[in-house]
Amino acid sequence: MTTQHPSTVGNPRDTDQLWERSLGELLNQLSEQTTRLVHQELELAKAELTQKGKQAGMGAGMFGGAGALGLAALGALTACFILALNAVMPAWLAALLVAVVYGIIAFVLVKQGQARIKAAGPPVPEQTIETVKEDVEWAKTQMRSEKR
Repeated sequence: MTTQHPSTVGNPRDTDQLWERSLGELLNQLSEQTTRLVHQELELAKAELTQKGKQAGMGAGMFGGAGALGLAALGALTACFILALNAVMPAWLAALLVAVVYGIIAFVLVKQGQARIKAAGPPVPEQTIETVKEDVEWAKTQMRSEKR
């Protein structure tokens, strides 16, 4: 027995063949096609979520980088930059300058990370949802045509 994707069913010859089959055969075919369709939709959902997860992961990595750089800023406040700048300005001003520079860098990284996460979109398999809606509409159409 051959099975077809819902988009390939619908020509008059297929309908004539359906009328010749028993109810048990039709129910068996419906069960097989439904199972296959569910498996295909699940595979599509997995692929879509994997892609979105990778994009969100890159944004999260940038947040991590911003946190590490913020920690480095804290070390720099107490280390060589302050001592180097202390030669030309008071120590408190050198510490403030180093903190401001690293704060600006951390802010830029946070904004880039937010943009990447926003670009990934919500973690919802949108394409899969659309194809499931199309499949439901197709099934409704088939049920209406079989009742006639």
